[in-house]
Amino acid sequence: MAGKIYGIDFGTSTIKIYQKNSGVILDEKNMVAVANRKQVIAAGDEAFEMYEKTPANIQVTYPVKTGVIADIANMLELLNYLLRKINKGSKRLSASEIIVATPTDITEVEKRAFFDLVASSNMKTKSIKIVEKPIADAIGVGLDVTTAKGVMVVDIGADTTEVSIMSLGGIVISKLIPIGGNRFDESIKSYVKKNYNLVIGDKTAENIKKQLASAFPMEENSIKVYGRNVVTGLPSEVEISSTMVFNSIEEYLHTIVDAIRIILERTPPEISSDIIDSGIYITGGSSAIYGLDKLIAKETGLKINICKDATNSVVNGLGKIIEDRKLSSLASTLRQTHFGG
Repeated sequence: MAGKIYGIDFGTSTIKIYQKNSGVILDEKNMVAVANRKQVIAAGDEAFEMYEKTPANIQVTYPVKTGVIADIANMLELLNYLLRKINKGSKRLSASEIIVATPTDITEVEKRAFFDLVASSNMKTKSIKIVEKPIADAIGVGLDVTTAKGVMVVDIGADTTEVSIMSLGGIVISKLIPIGGNRFDESIKSYVKKNYNLVIGDKTAENIKKQLASAFPMEENSIKVYGRNVVTGLPSEVEISSTMVFNSIEEYLHTIVDAIRIILERTPPEISSDIIDSGIYITGGSSAIYGLDKLIAKETGLKINICKDATNSVVNGLGKIIEDRKLSSLASTLRQTHFGG
């Protein structure tokens, strides 16, 4: 395979690019800052620095929502901006093969949007292929999805949780639910406002989640946070407890557990025996929530494996598919597409 090969993971909160023989060459926030509704002034981590601090004429947004592209124009600007960055300012990358990870439980039109986005970018493409995100995820954590042995992966991302059963290189059954780390953050924000009359930002809510979130009531722990008092309108400081954080996210954690149970109930019996043997693999940023493995184990009676480097499992999986010729068949071109290659 001549030319360069890239794997792209368009996550809701981060975008990651893997290059053959070079590893992960880009890992930045999937955000774009637009001035006066038309001019892109920053993207990636630079745009994230501006988030919640901009004047009225600058909008900072996530172009990907719930795992799909919600804002094609800005996503294209963002992709081209990051491509120039990894290509040291050059406008066009050399002829490349691109593999994109997409969620399974989305429509063909939504999948095609990823394809069209890459085709329209400054990347000169020889071919564009799609890999189901759960497949890349499983391979990224070291599972073999090409055999008849079934595996189960739960990816708790920023906007969505995808629960998937895989076997023989394909998806047997999959469910995507609109709950992820961002929903936990929103819930923490609402809870703090309701109970403490304090308005906090998304970054503060995320910080609270990282430090105090747990799937079980735990020993009382607390941190000081800053925000704006709703009553006085003045900057204010309050102490947030781990019990409060648990109460604010408990319902969403149980929704994720319910989705896992629904998939287990629909799983063919022969694959069920494989899952009893190997357990469930948990990936994604929110897999780090303290005690999550114990909660899922208690509710399902199965062994739970919290994966190492869980936030990078999809891009690492794309890397393995790119580097290992035996896995190349897992990437497929979209139907009705004749795009060279």
